[in-house]
Amino acid sequence: MPASREASRLNPWPAVVSLAFAASIAALQNTAVVPLLPVLQRELNTSLSAVSWTLTLSLLVGAVSTPLLSRFGDMYGRRRMILGALALLVAGSVLAALATSLTWLIVARVLQGFVAALVPLSIGVVRDSLPRQQLATGIGVLSATMGFGSGGGMILAGLASGDYHLVFWITGGISLVAAVIVAVLVRDSAPPVKGRPDLAGAALLTGWLVALLLAVSEGGSWGWASPGVLGLFAVAAVLAAVWVLVERRVAEPLVEMAMLVHRGTVGATVSSLLLGFSFFTLLTGMSGFAQAPAAAGGLAATTLQVGVYLLPSTLFMLVISLFAGRIMRRLPASVMVAIGSGVTGLAGLWLVLQHSAPAHLYVASSLMGIGLGVGYAALGTMAVEHVAADRTAVAAGVNALVRIVGGSVAGAAIAAVLAAGGGYPWVFGAAAGAGVVAALFAAGYGYLNRGPVTAPSGH
Repeated sequence: MPASREASRLNPWPAVVSLAFAASIAALQNTAVVPLLPVLQRELNTSLSAVSWTLTLSLLVGAVSTPLLSRFGDMYGRRRMILGALALLVAGSVLAALATSLTWLIVARVLQGFVAALVPLSIGVVRDSLPRQQLATGIGVLSATMGFGSGGGMILAGLASGDYHLVFWITGGISLVAAVIVAVLVRDSAPPVKGRPDLAGAALLTGWLVALLLAVSEGGSWGWASPGVLGLFAVAAVLAAVWVLVERRVAEPLVEMAMLVHRGTVGATVSSLLLGFSFFTLLTGMSGFAQAPAAAGGLAATTLQVGVYLLPSTLFMLVISLFAGRIMRRLPASVMVAIGSGVTGLAGLWLVLQHSAPAHLYVASSLMGIGLGVGYAALGTMAVEHVAADRTAVAAGVNALVRIVGGSVAGAAIAAVLAAGGGYPWVFGAAAGAGVVAALFAAGYGYLNRGPVTAPSGH
């Protein structure tokens, strides 16, 4: 056995840390694009609605590829899929750095989107590698550093002064470093299982999500009652219904319907969806508002200033990630998610009431960092704590999928609100509402599931 693999068997924590580093990059590559949207709109000479697809499509690909690559991970090895996702991230970053048109940039972002599957794949590796008493700490560290990476993306865009070419070159470089570290330190502990991927389910999921997001993003421009928008909603509904039927009948579904709605997992499912929506709504809304011209009520900030405004969120998420393990040993996951979601919602409410000065953004950024740091640290554990060991990757994949779908809907919804002439207070209000509902749902879920709960062990 190679020395690195023997060391990994004796002390799995270097592998856990390397996966946490990779997970932070997976989050960073999405949020780094958020403050660049106005820059991309200007440099590529396109509309805000069009350029927002550089974020939305990447999230959409992540939503579909997460359960698909999780299944491939069970079949062919999670380490192999993690390295494949990182390779696509490197390739997409290089292509994005070289892109001079919206079309090629979107293609690059599609390649980058596959890295979203890295989080549930990593959770599966961690669960196979760590002793049970250390599992909550490992997943907490992994989840919390993902939140730190989300804040780091905004800082990176600011330090690059809005140069999207430089941002993607840096992303590609650190992704390559992460791939090398993972290749050296991480190994698969679980034996591969036989099966077949649900390609029909993946195609149907992609179809109804694209139709839904296109309808939401263009509703403000085309008119909500226009034939195009109504037709897209109808297509989304039909494809979604067919998708559910297919997933309930195939032997190995892309997304297990029982895992979505079971008592042991539904709390994490709904909370992840709403917290993902609240996070991306806040992040995109704060960045867009800060960069909006003063005549439009914004702060006319540069991308560097936006990064500075959001620095408190990154710092708080970093600090919380360092103490995530201790917190997880003292508080149930549902309580942490409820607290984190509530504080994130409070950040949105604060911005509804106070958004006329940079100091107001600093306060909101701090609240967002605290909320996401606490909430994200517990989401991974909340998703798998009532799941059998052989269903961990499936449960984590479903949880990651709904969180990414929440972020995708956020991007489309913001584009629709702004295109229709709605102000940023409406955007911040939506983030606040989603955070509060997520908090109430997580708290209620924790109260109702105080006893042992067993999630479905198979399809």
